[in-house]
Amino acid sequence: MWESIVNNLSWSIVSLPFISAIIGWGTNVLALKMTFYPLEFIGFEFKGFKAIGWSGFPPIGWQGIIPSKAESMASKATDMITTKLIDVEDQFAKINPAIVAKEMEPSILRLAREVTNEVMTKHVPMWKLLPNTQKEKIYARAAEEIPSVIEEIMEEVKVNITDVFDLKAMAVNHLTANKDLLNRIFLEVGDKEFTFIERSGFIFGFVFGIFQAILWMYWEANWQLPVGGLLVGYLTNVLALRMIFSPTNPIKIFGFTIQGLFIKRQKEVSRGYSRLVSENVMTMDNVFTQMFKGAGADKLIKIIERHSQEGIDKTAGFNSALIKFTSGTDTYDEIKKIAVNRFIEAAPEQIHVVFDYAKQALDIEETMYTRMTKLPPDEFVDFLRPVFQEDEWKLVLTGALLGMIAGCLQLLLVL
Repeated sequence: MWESIVNNLSWSIVSLPFISAIIGWGTNVLALKMTFYPLEFIGFEFKGFKAIGWSGFPPIGWQGIIPSKAESMASKATDMITTKLIDVEDQFAKINPAIVAKEMEPSILRLAREVTNEVMTKHVPMWKLLPNTQKEKIYARAAEEIPSVIEEIMEEVKVNITDVFDLKAMAVNHLTANKDLLNRIFLEVGDKEFTFIERSGFIFGFVFGIFQAILWMYWEANWQLPVGGLLVGYLTNVLALRMIFSPTNPIKIFGFTIQGLFIKRQKEVSRGYSRLVSENVMTMDNVFTQMFKGAGADKLIKIIERHSQEGIDKTAGFNSALIKFTSGTDTYDEIKKIAVNRFIEAAPEQIHVVFDYAKQALDIEETMYTRMTKLPPDEFVDFLRPVFQEDEWKLVLTGALLGMIAGCLQLLLVL
């Protein structure tokens, strides 16, 4: 029997497991690359038909599965953050308005002095005649009032933070506009899993190739290699994906504990994910930009406007009556309006001085890490699962088609 087997062996048959291994590895690598790249569509669009009112053929080309669904994928990733890891009200409750006021006081005082001198010189002629000692008293009153005004603003912002700040909108907009960052989040979170998919393709491909070679020895059929390549490309992807996410909970088989590879790395993944999101998505710059330019910006401005007007009235004190008497009530109201607008315009820039404190107080990274490590396995897998879940069939089909093409080339080589 062994002599018969040896006589039937040829270089083409012996090479089948190795070629199958290369097909399994190559198709998995290429399928993964096509999941994330290119960031933008590359191909051809048949625009000429549109001129005659027919949309024509669909575009021929490719865009990475993740980038092509950037908004949907960003939304899913953000949902995980907002529902499982970060509670906006809890986080902003950690900010101490008194510390914010102390951090901002020097720069706000300089701005207040500049704005006061500017508007009073322009709208109140007697300001120029006012002794410097009297002006300094007004500046001193401003210095007394400004810290409490900042505190009051921060207190009200904290109470109404969900109206002022939309975390999901901020994260989705940022990730959709930065597809490379969206890719990076998934690639870094699943780094070892993607490496496993690539390497397992070689191993599974080799094993399948052995069965393929045995079948070829006893029953040569030209269709076997293309079909075998298709099965290798399909099965290596399916098996790898199953091993990454299943079983969700650990089970023991013959004394060995078996659990999805991704789930086993929960602590490691949690640390990397938390750091990546806190340093690239939930930055203080992004957070405060959303507050001043997002959908809740009008509410924030109204809060600043109301407290600033009250602060100006308190600072002016007796001088408000003097201004109204000498220059008219309309002039005083105009001065207040100009001053408030200047403060509002300067607020996005002035807030930068509290970034370091806010980052430390909010402690986004550590909060996310702590909560992420405590998630049950069936919830934790959702941080990587969306990469495959929505269009898993595309990844598997791509691997299968690439495997079939490789099988056809293999057949040409054998023949």
